[in-house]
Amino acid sequence: MEKEQKRALLESILFISGAPVNLKDLQKITEFSTGEISFLINELISEYRNRKGGIFLVEVAEGYQMVSNPEYSHWIKKLKATTPQKLSIAALETLSIVAYRQPITKAELEQLRGVNSDGVIKSLLERRFIRIVGKKEVPGRPLIYGTSREFLQHFGLKDLSELPTMRDLNPDEL
Repeated sequence: MEKEQKRALLESILFISGAPVNLKDLQKITEFSTGEISFLINELISEYRNRKGGIFLVEVAEGYQMVSNPEYSHWIKKLKATTPQKLSIAALETLSIVAYRQPITKAELEQLRGVNSDGVIKSLLERRFIRIVGKKEVPGRPLIYGTSREFLQHFGLKDLSELPTMRDLNPDEL
């Protein structure tokens, strides 16, 4: 298969997937080497970025995904005609604690928040922004929570290292 055909194949897979596809899965599907896939995808990413069109190819949630250009979000929302359910202040607070302190138990989370977090944790689990990553090796073996791929995807993060640091945040916003 020629280089252009390989690029077109990868582009087709990413277009149809609707969700991030990681290198390992792309390698299984195409049987191309991961190095070749990375090279071809980086070419596609540059091509889409330079084109400045309505579609971008981005690295997100430890994979690659085709997304609409944020510049046109107003019109995309009109097409969808449903507003996504927003996260409450309590959910955002809880999610940020989990993101920065993971892995974390419910008791540790509640100690930081100062309030019961049962409902918020349940909601974040249902929306798949957090997940159970194990049990802590202490008496009672409480569940440990961490963020999920859906969290990364929703917030457009490649991985957790892209979370802003305290220095990045405006002190007036804290």
